[in-house]
Amino acid sequence: MRYALNKIFHGLLLVLGVTLISFILMVWFGPDQTYSLVGKNATAEQIAEVRHELGYDRSFALRYAGYLKQLFTLDLGSSHSSGEPVNSILARTIPVTLALMVPGFVLGNLLGIALGLLSVQQKGRWTDRLITGFSVSSMSISFLVIIILMQVILSTPYGLNLFPVRGWQVNDPGSYLKYVAVPTLSLIFITLGYNTRFYRAVFAEEAGRDHIRTARAYGASTATILWKHVLKNSLVPIITRFMFSIPLIVVSGSLLIESYFGIPGIGKVTFDAITSGDQPVLKAVVGLTAIAFVLIQVLTDFLYKLVDPRIG
Repeated sequence: MRYALNKIFHGLLLVLGVTLISFILMVWFGPDQTYSLVGKNATAEQIAEVRHELGYDRSFALRYAGYLKQLFTLDLGSSHSSGEPVNSILARTIPVTLALMVPGFVLGNLLGIALGLLSVQQKGRWTDRLITGFSVSSMSISFLVIIILMQVILSTPYGLNLFPVRGWQVNDPGSYLKYVAVPTLSLIFITLGYNTRFYRAVFAEEAGRDHIRTARAYGASTATILWKHVLKNSLVPIITRFMFSIPLIVVSGSLLIESYFGIPGIGKVTFDAITSGDQPVLKAVVGLTAIAFVLIQVLTDFLYKLVDPRIG
């Protein structure tokens, strides 16, 4: 209980710090929305009324407290572009993004773990060199290039023309698989190199420890050494890699994929909000992402304690 309370307390402090920085950068020093909302030939009374609605006549502390209240009560206001409540925008787009990104994220990590173990097991052989070469090559190719190549090869008449090139008309499992296939393959390809290289380094370090050499000297099989010793003792860095990749993949990865595939998820909404200067949407996305990142960090600490009770 003491460990849990300590982590929660530090998590709350981190939430306050992150939201304070995002508030200062986006809201306090952000663009003045007054004249984009009042239009031309506005009277002084109309301008004052809009500034009051936007909170520009309040102090820094009151505006920051209002920002925190919005985030924690999920009363996020309405989009300046469409007038739709930000809550309904998030409720509509977040499930789409999760359905789009989760398969590629999970498969990319699982394949990275499998290739990392295989590379360590075949260390110094042609298999190890082939996997390492693929990892380096994959890491050197731009995400955007991968997306375009996948679209050309799999989704256009110039290639195999097997899947839709854009859109998200999902009504059943069959249509879901059809629309998610190319984005998933793109995400796997671009993340697999980074994941494989990371996991190989972790497993190689663990495989060189004294207790592994002792187990091998006592005749333990390769499978036992890899699964029971190397993989099990590498759970802490695996959890770290997996958990801290979630906000990055969901936000930045979905922003690029959804923009190029025309998928109406949180990434495309964020991209549209950036281009149009829709501050309520940006405030909600950045603030909630910061809170999610801190919550993931706290959860990661609990998972550390679960897999290794010695961690305090």
